[in-house]
Order: sequence, then C-alpha cells, then structure tokens
Amino acid sequence: MKELAEGMKAPEFSGKDQHGKEVSLKGLQGKKVILYFYPKDDTPGCTAEACNLRDNYSELIEKGFEVIGVSADSEKSHQRFIDKYTLPFRLLSDTDKEVLKAYGAWGLKKLYGKEYDGILRKTFIIDEQGVVHKIFNKVDTKNHTEQILEALET
Repeated sequence: MKELAEGMKAPEFSGKDQHGKEVSLKGLQGKKVILYFYPKDDTPGCTAEACNLRDNYSELIEKGFEVIGVSADSEKSHQRFIDKYTLPFRLLSDTDKEVLKAYGAWGLKKLYGKEYDGILRKTFIIDEQGVVHKIFNKVDTKNHTEQILEALET
C-alpha cells in the first residue's frame, strides 16, 4: 500500500464512536477534520494528548475543526476515557485496525530494544474536500494543539 502524503485524498473510513454511532469521512465532508491516532485510552501520553486537545477545543472549533480520536480500544473503553477526562470530542473504535492501517498508523514499534506491531501516534489534518493538508508523525502530546495551530499558520 502506498504511504499517505500531504496533498493526497484521505482514505475513506467509517467506524463507530463511543455511543455506537457511525462516523465516516464522507459524513464529515465540508468540515475540516483533526483525525488523531493514539495507542491506548487512559495511558499517560494518550491522556496528555487528549487533555491538551480538550483544553483547546473551543479554539479548534472556532477555526472550523471537527476533532476525532482513533484507537483500537472498545466503545465502552472510549466512553470511560471520555467520562473520566470530560473529553468533548468523539473517539472512534477501530478494533479491526482497518482505519489505523489505511492511515499508516499501524506498524513496527520499538520498546526496550524489542520490536512489535502496534499503533503509531499520528495526526492528520484533513480539509473540507477530504484532502490531507498536514501529517504529524512526531506528536508532542503535551502541546499538540499548539503544534497543529503553528502548522496551520505556515
């Protein structure tokens, strides 16, 4: 599969959010989307990233963005994560890893010298026409919104 790059059409996706409601890229057409992939609900880095997006959510909404997080966790896990940290955006459950793979967010990771397949932390900014505007392969979890806003200015 060809690696996704800025300027390319974003792969169509659909999946269920924390309420079991279908979310698809087609259904988001006409909106700017921050689609962020993260390894696991309620872990330190993932919590820092989600809370940073939460704390700056109103600014992102003002700029016309829809924020959607994606991990392989279940809808129930997502709902607990949202409730615990009062997250105002939807989290997509991708237990079969189809969306993760389509966006290149599933792959080889290294930890303590061991290699294994897992979720790669990435964020995609998708414009109103469904085109990838920006890809973040190195996410600063504590300052992710600032990273996004800075990139939009360039």
